[in-house]
Amino acid sequence: MTTQITETSATINLAPVPVTVGGESAVLAERRGHVLLITLNRPEARNAVNKHLTQGVGDALDYAENTPDVWCVIITGAGDRAFCAGADLKAAAAGELSSDDETVRGWGFAGYVTHHISKPTIAAVNGFALGGGTEITLASDLAVAADTATFGLPEVKRGIYAGAGGAFRLPRQIPHKVAMEAILTGKPITAQRALELGLINRVVDAHSLLPAAFALADEILANAPLAVQASKRIAQGITDGQVPDEAADWERGADEGLRLMATEDAREGMTAFAQKRAPQWQGR
Repeated sequence: MTTQITETSATINLAPVPVTVGGESAVLAERRGHVLLITLNRPEARNAVNKHLTQGVGDALDYAENTPDVWCVIITGAGDRAFCAGADLKAAAAGELSSDDETVRGWGFAGYVTHHISKPTIAAVNGFALGGGTEITLASDLAVAADTATFGLPEVKRGIYAGAGGAFRLPRQIPHKVAMEAILTGKPITAQRALELGLINRVVDAHSLLPAAFALADEILANAPLAVQASKRIAQGITDGQVPDEAADWERGADEGLRLMATEDAREGMTAFAQKRAPQWQGR
């Protein structure tokens, strides 16, 4: 396994160069001045998360955290259709996302959602970010979205739940009853509505997305980097790379998930999705 981070000038017009993991360029990472740009690079699969993407993102975040000259991280998706479609169902069925590697498990979904680094992170959401894509956004410090982007946690429509932090992070980042409606109905949220709710910081047209994300990064880069990092750790409750206040939430989610995934409804939801038909719920 090799990881390559390419350094370039600060211009945002240069093409990224792959972080190669396990022979698949599932993630691109490029240094642009003091910013590390991470691109989820599986556009043919709507940037769905598999083991290669998880490892690549995790490695890139470790690089950012351990490189003094990296002061900010931007994460985006390849293509203009999807930021991230969540878990790759084929990879999940093959057991790829249930890693035996303790380090990878510690990073959480996509190598990101529990990978708490001191450097500020900005999600540049270039398309739909349903399920895992919304959970990556929730795990980011700031977010900029294309006006065509959508957010939401549709897991209940599949008989499952938002297990990568969405079920408890969304009600803490937007008004509680609005979050509960999104969680319990699975209905999507437009980019403009997400801006109004405070889920994201900016909405721009698709062509302006990366420039807007870098402009936001520049506002951060104008400040003392160590002061910014200390401020983030305090604000986010990060101690030694962990967020102790969330420990009970993750434990509760894991326990609920084990019981839920053993139900007939969970199996029916995934089967119906694969067969492109409406599920027939039984409540058992």
